[in-house]
Amino acid sequence: MALEADLEKTAHTGNRVATLDNASASDVKDVAPTDEEEFQPPDGGLTAWSQVLAGCLVNMLSWGYPSTFGVYQLYYRDTLKLPEAQISWIGSLQTFLAFATCTFSGRLADAGFMKSTMAVGSFLTVFGSFITSVATEYWQIFLAQGVCTGLGLGIIFMPPLAVINSYFKAKRSFALAIAATGTGIGSVVFPALVQYLIPQIGFPWAVRCSAFVALFLAVAAILLLRPRLKPRKLGPLVEWEAFKEGPYVLYTLGSFLFFWALYFGFFYINAYARNFIGFSTMDSVQLLLITNGLSVPSRPLIGFLADRYMGPINAFTTATLFLGVMLFAWIGVGTRTGMYVFSVFFGLANGAAQGVFVGSLASLTKDPRKMGTRFGMVCTIVAFATLAGPPTAGAIIDRSGGSYLWAQVWAGLVIVLSSLVLAAARCAATGYRFKIKI
Repeated sequence: MALEADLEKTAHTGNRVATLDNASASDVKDVAPTDEEEFQPPDGGLTAWSQVLAGCLVNMLSWGYPSTFGVYQLYYRDTLKLPEAQISWIGSLQTFLAFATCTFSGRLADAGFMKSTMAVGSFLTVFGSFITSVATEYWQIFLAQGVCTGLGLGIIFMPPLAVINSYFKAKRSFALAIAATGTGIGSVVFPALVQYLIPQIGFPWAVRCSAFVALFLAVAAILLLRPRLKPRKLGPLVEWEAFKEGPYVLYTLGSFLFFWALYFGFFYINAYARNFIGFSTMDSVQLLLITNGLSVPSRPLIGFLADRYMGPINAFTTATLFLGVMLFAWIGVGTRTGMYVFSVFFGLANGAAQGVFVGSLASLTKDPRKMGTRFGMVCTIVAFATLAGPPTAGAIIDRSGGSYLWAQVWAGLVIVLSSLVLAAARCAATGYRFKIKI
């Protein structure tokens, strides 16, 4: 009798579990872990850190590749004999499209099309580069390097960020900051590659060599990428509900102001060094390489501090304020030595600020499956800031008779204002509790 009772009890329990399983399958279909109890990333391990490596390779391509445009601009000016303002539109459009397409590529990443999205972006980037190597007219270069390559860089950028975010929680800012070091490394490798190969093998093959390096980076990143979360197939291209969240709106506004003035330094540090300090063209390019190179060590350092002590938004706010101070300090630079010292600290400050740019939004995103969409939306808005920033600075310089003073003041004020808005985003998320790590 006891055995029969146990069997009956077991059968009843099995039927009840089966019923619950069937109910669960219908009720939670297409739902991935989103809260603190269910979302438990490994926070380490070979697979997780290989995703960071993939992100580093993609950042080398997505943001290191556009840093070469300063070298291209000098070459186009000497060969095409076009005004620098007209040539700069190629680089500005490339950066704009690299940001603007992030909404689309971010949503595709959330939907699970990681590798296919990266494959399309890789093809456009490499194809645009090869076409640039044979282009001889301004409109050809504009379409190949500005449009085609710019679209490719933006499409390939988002998938690794969404994947890294799903593998880390406690070490998320550190992991994203290490991935961001690729930006600094690429900003040294690609400009140096083109700059020093042009005299050796000519412009066309120098561009093709950089395209082959880009192809290698893209293929390696695609092979390394291992998506972890269940795709979010359903959902809008733009998550309008995010704009009802005060912290997200303030973060987006702060990021817009940050990128509005950020590229002033990168676009004009060469011209300032040549026109006011007496640098040669080659020395001014080396100055830019120093600035980009020094941004590499500060990225993992700020990521470590953000995870261990400060929190990503607190770190982003502090680093942005420091960058604003450095732009004000630029006003007092008047010697070659001062220019080198400034480029070192400007590179460190810029690397620190950009190193926690992504991690800051990740700390405000509760559902990791929405990271691609939400961050893509920010990047698309920021794209208009990157498009308007350098022309704004150029207009101020022209109105000032060639003086950089008021452009430097403008950039410093905008970056400082950005840090204040980011501080407001932090307060909107936590209240006026200043000891909270977020």
